Amino acid sequence: MKNFMMMLNKPFSRSYWVIPGRFLAGYYPGDQHRETMDEKMQGLLICGIRYVINLMEPDELDHEGLPFVDYAPVMKSLSNDGSLISCRRMPIRNLGLPSRDFMVQILDCIDDTLGMNRSVYVHCWGGQGRTGTVVGCWLVRHGIAESESVLDKIRELRRFDPKADNPSPMMPDQVRMVLSWGKGQ
Repeated sequence: MKNFMMMLNKPFSRSYWVIPGRFLAGYYPGDQHRETMDEKMQGLLICGIRYVINLMEPDELDHEGLPFVDYAPVMKSLSNDGSLISCRRMPIRNLGLPSRDFMVQILDCIDDTLGMNRSVYVHCWGGQGRTGTVVGCWLVRHGIAESESVLDKIRELRRFDPKADNPSPMMPDQVRMVLSWGKGQ
């Protein structure tokens, strides 16, 4: 029971469960400071996350112009069995959106991971634009939300995020993609 309760908790404040214990979404989980990154990685592992989908481009820079630290080796080193940890980059340009075909690939990757009974974390830099776009399309694909209500559903899922007042998805094109997505697509 204790492990089940831990799985329902969020690993850090800028994350939210799309499907409790199974599908988590949020912001970049790494950090320039190793101790902070270790805490975030431990949080993901404690929550049962074993597959991470990174929506960031490999050459993105933070607000200080520094490259983002690769967290995958840290996550694998902190797990009891690093071979069970998978991190996959499926990049979308910051503030942009993928082609419809690439979105289908991302959604299929999430579904395949869940189908293998593995919990997944999907993230971009801030956890709002690209991540919200993917989450919204996934919710519509599975009939958890309809296009008319999907933005409200995302807002509800993110309600405890300190940045919940920021829109997700962020950009008009991202919103249009989510609103035009179809069930089963």
